[in-house]
Amino acid sequence: MTGVLAALGAAIAWTAASGLWRSLSTVGPAWLLNILKNSLATLCFLPVLLSIPWGGSGSGLIWLLLSGAVGIAVGDTFYLLALRRLGTRRTLTVEAIGPVLASIGSVSLMGEVLEPSAWVGACCVTAAVLLVAKNGASMGPADPTGLICSCLAVLCGLAGAFLARHVLTSSSLLPVQSAAVRLLGGWLCLLPFCGRALNQLRLTNRMQGGAVVAAVLLGTNLGIVLQQIVFKSLPVGLGVSLMSTAPVFALLISPIEREKIQILDACAAALAVTGVALTVMAGSTGA
Repeated sequence: MTGVLAALGAAIAWTAASGLWRSLSTVGPAWLLNILKNSLATLCFLPVLLSIPWGGSGSGLIWLLLSGAVGIAVGDTFYLLALRRLGTRRTLTVEAIGPVLASIGSVSLMGEVLEPSAWVGACCVTAAVLLVAKNGASMGPADPTGLICSCLAVLCGLAGAFLARHVLTSSSLLPVQSAAVRLLGGWLCLLPFCGRALNQLRLTNRMQGGAVVAAVLLGTNLGIVLQQIVFKSLPVGLGVSLMSTAPVFALLISPIEREKIQILDACAAALAVTGVALTVMAGSTGA
């Protein structure tokens, strides 16, 4: 159950952080926010980075650095762009393609065997978030650029996930160490732009500063550590299916963003719960 609880915890952490990042749209462009969050998160993990045996971990650390560059530096920049153009619920909803793609990748790329209930669970979660998307259509037409950015964020995130899963299952690195190295990889990729970012940063009050810190600690530090625990404990297909319940949790922040919760949202929540139950059942059977 460790992987299951970590996955649901990550979904909640990312949903809360997504709402905070959207409220910080006046601070600067998406790439700047990504640099800011990765710099702060990497700094928080500095003691962990110093504890890693860099000389004796082989190529695993290189793959983790690459995973961070693709999944965090590139993927999160696309994600933050999508948040600004689509809003929290719609951005998380586009990620509905994640569970099915992750399940296909688990079988075809990692050689992992998934129970039939895992596939049904992934489809339930996908249907749930697509239902949220259909209901969100009342908010007006979606921005095409935002949709493209959200899809690219999903693909980059999955690429980073498979690389991290490979390292975690073939090395003695702890999930917290994997998370720290991935963040370092993302930060190194964004390092050339840090100087320019400082010049464009527009924090106008302490509340914005507090929101940035909270979003980093929740969505980046805590969220990525929980994500690595998931990849250590569960196949990518199962883990991504559970973590993709974020759009349902996003319903909780809908009133803050002045979006009404409709009957279809309740149906989507029921579908998501069913999907989670089936995925948990598959994980228990596999264990």
